[in-house]
Amino acid sequence: MSRAPRNSKTSGRKAPNIYDVAREARVSVFTVSAVINKKEHVGAVLKKRVEAAIRKLDYRPNSLAQSLARERTHTIGVIVPDISNPFFPMVVRGAEDAAQKQGYSILLCNSDGILEKEELYLELLLSKRVDGILLTKAPGELSARVRRMIADMKVPCVLMMRTYPILTEDAVITDDLKGSFDAVSHLVSQGAECEWSEIRAGISLRRRLPHRIRTPRWSFAVNASSRCGVCRQLPYDGRLSASCSGTGYALPRGFRPRNA
Repeated sequence: MSRAPRNSKTSGRKAPNIYDVAREARVSVFTVSAVINKKEHVGAVLKKRVEAAIRKLDYRPNSLAQSLARERTHTIGVIVPDISNPFFPMVVRGAEDAAQKQGYSILLCNSDGILEKEELYLELLLSKRVDGILLTKAPGELSARVRRMIADMKVPCVLMMRTYPILTEDAVITDDLKGSFDAVSHLVSQGAECEWSEIRAGISLRRRLPHRIRTPRWSFAVNASSRCGVCRQLPYDGRLSASCSGTGYALPRGFRPRNA
């Protein structure tokens, strides 16, 4: 068995710390900290000495220690139901791009629309001291304990696509009325005729979601088609409906209910 040479520079080498940099640059630890944090009061000569020492020692600042000192981690937690849903990659990418421009990174979590998993991730993000949370709420009520944790730690939350006033009034949601109207108008412009039947097995009814996180998209679409003069009501026919529950959002899975 071959052994690493004893003179290897990487063998047992301890990572340099801020005190090593201060000794190498012949300055105080406070001066090194000021240079690292880009404080303007450090003179050019001292700044060059500290930067040279950092390069020589290959020093990497401890981001965790910096975060604790500043009480900011420059991270944002994002919780969505399922990143494989084609809608959410664009949302998350947009959030990440905007966050990065401001010096923030994101931590992504998938709740699968399960309340217990959502609460687990909320606690995890809080334990990591994120500076904010973007949340697409799962069905059900958050426990008083989790809501109290969020309030006590004063972590700002913004809801995405669903509202939940008990937690926060801040929310970014789509204009379902306009979206439904635009979709129906496009179909009509292509010569389509719209026929609507009562929806009895939708997820909102099956899972009994709280009223505040329901969206009346179906009624908006009916309204839009009525305004276009192409809507006629049909009786409900169970043979024409199929549940996508548990199939996920991958494209091949979408064919399963259709072919059932």
